[in-house]
Amino acid sequence: MSFLEEYKINYTDALLLGIKEADQNSIEYNEDIEEVSLLCKTLGLQIVENCQHNLRKIYPATYISKQKASEIINKAKELHCDNIVINAEITPGQMKNLQDIAGYDIRILDRTGIIIDIFSVHAKTGEAKTQVSLAKLEYMLPRLTRQWTHLERQMGGTGTRGGPGEKQIEIDRRLIRRDIDKLKNDLIRIQKSRRTQNKHRSSAFQISLVGYTNAGKSSLMNVLTDSDVYVKNELFATLDSTTKKLKLNVNKASVISDTVGFIQKLPHELVASFRSTLSDIQDSDLILKVVDSSYSNIDMHILTIEDTIKSIECDKIETRFVFNKIDLITAERLKALMKRFPGSIFTSAFRRIGHENLISNISDLASTDFIKRTIKIKYSDLSIIDYIYKSLDVYVRKDTSRYVEISAKGPKSIFKKIDRLIKT
Repeated sequence: MSFLEEYKINYTDALLLGIKEADQNSIEYNEDIEEVSLLCKTLGLQIVENCQHNLRKIYPATYISKQKASEIINKAKELHCDNIVINAEITPGQMKNLQDIAGYDIRILDRTGIIIDIFSVHAKTGEAKTQVSLAKLEYMLPRLTRQWTHLERQMGGTGTRGGPGEKQIEIDRRLIRRDIDKLKNDLIRIQKSRRTQNKHRSSAFQISLVGYTNAGKSSLMNVLTDSDVYVKNELFATLDSTTKKLKLNVNKASVISDTVGFIQKLPHELVASFRSTLSDIQDSDLILKVVDSSYSNIDMHILTIEDTIKSIECDKIETRFVFNKIDLITAERLKALMKRFPGSIFTSAFRRIGHENLISNISDLASTDFIKRTIKIKYSDLSIIDYIYKSLDVYVRKDTSRYVEISAKGPKSIFKKIDRLIKT
């Protein structure tokens, strides 16, 4: 039995401590609070009260002052909240000290912990579960506190019990390190399998849909490929990378992948653990950056997308912006976006608007290496006609008394292969 199987958390009511930093304006603060509230809702946490704290100084031991911490903890007890969510990145040491002050009855959660727990709940496939479990354990290891030492466990298997005098927290650390080692080995095997799968797609034009979580990537995928990828109006509904065939307007094999959503300050534990899933983006010929055009601060979403693409070393790959959900914005806003982002594609997956234009744009990019040629085929070589029609875009055919003349366009490599077949 793994440590995570033994360690279960019940999500109920929560008090949200909103940290407003000195250089943060009210709009930015409200956006942060709106996002963390959505994260809590996705996880099943009910925010009972939101307490704003204007942060003037970071205390190395507890992030906020011990006096403020005690005040917030007492407030949570009065409201019968089992959780305190802090809208900030808390160091392991600060988390331990705050948890010691809170005691056993209240769990302290920071933004990273919330995101990792959402990933844990939404993981469906073996690969996603392995990646999330690794991220969660690496997040928990330096944050273990005495809060968990009172939990009763039934630990089976050789080597799980501690020796005489070994503290429960030391046993927990040992169990976590053991599970981390196992998960890392499992991920190595998964990555090898994924690399093998990607080799089979190497000849196809590969596209990745990336973007902020809940931008409508999966809905767009369904429209483009006539499929039924899981869609839900919540954060991180999609964790597993799904790849489908995409029919283009040119004779070129193509596949498109729907990837895990991005979010600002994406925990580095998740970026590292999801490296194999994100490798689909690294193998792309084209990255479609999907943006929710109805969101109030699209600049933050775009910056997050650009930063994440750069962090996984994909910033040299060809990209295009796709502004989705245009059915939710005014004509004036749409016109302003078109002026500001020329060359972008504007769609509504929900209303099935703009997807034909998107496929046309992808087709143009997939055929940039195409050349036009006219080839003459003797009647004795007519056996290759089927191959020509399957591999090239034929736009003129003339049947003469001595040969068949075909004008077509396609990859130079295909024409070279046809030339060899004709000569032989």
